[in-house]
Amino acid sequence: MSRLGRSTRRTFLRGAGVTAAGAAAVLPIQASVSPAAPAARPVAVRVGPPAGAPGTALMELTVNSTLYETAVDPRWTLAELLRDHLGLTGTKVGCDRGECGSCTVLVEGKPVLSCLTLATEVAGKKIATVEGLAGNGKLNPLQQAFWDAGAAQCGFCTPGMLMSATALLAATPKPTEDEVRLALSGNLCRCTGYRKIVEGVLVASGQPPKA
Repeated sequence: MSRLGRSTRRTFLRGAGVTAAGAAAVLPIQASVSPAAPAARPVAVRVGPPAGAPGTALMELTVNSTLYETAVDPRWTLAELLRDHLGLTGTKVGCDRGECGSCTVLVEGKPVLSCLTLATEVAGKKIATVEGLAGNGKLNPLQQAFWDAGAAQCGFCTPGMLMSATALLAATPKPTEDEVRLALSGNLCRCTGYRKIVEGVLVASGQPPKA
């Protein structure tokens, strides 16, 4: 065998020995690393009928970042669950047949008509209502813009308008006026104050409306 061949084998064996030693030094360190502890599961707030009440099914849902556990009658709408059992009466029921939009809430970030949505359909999901917009006793920027623009008249349609606008701004932070009007087209204002409502949404997006 040539000198080059012997040298190559010697170099290989020397390198293998260093690698093995390095691995031996690393293994104890790896073995000492423990897996991260799982995040603690939040405690559910118990509401509604007692568990096991006849004709009900137990379910959980998260509303405005609070986890709730409740027994639900399969005939209840989401609007009934929110208003009658969670006490979140900011969600209004106007026509009760999906035409006025006053009952709009967000389910997983998407606007839905809670008067047409069965409560059982949102089991395990995240819901946002108008009560969840303000924080620490202060209006959020969209609510403040509605106030400043005079967008709330009788106020009955306002919660649904706010939730539809919230979904719009989350998806399109700088909407055009046409996009605002389209997003709010399913929300009816019986005081006919659409101009101020659209203005409020544009102001909240950092786009003062044209004079």
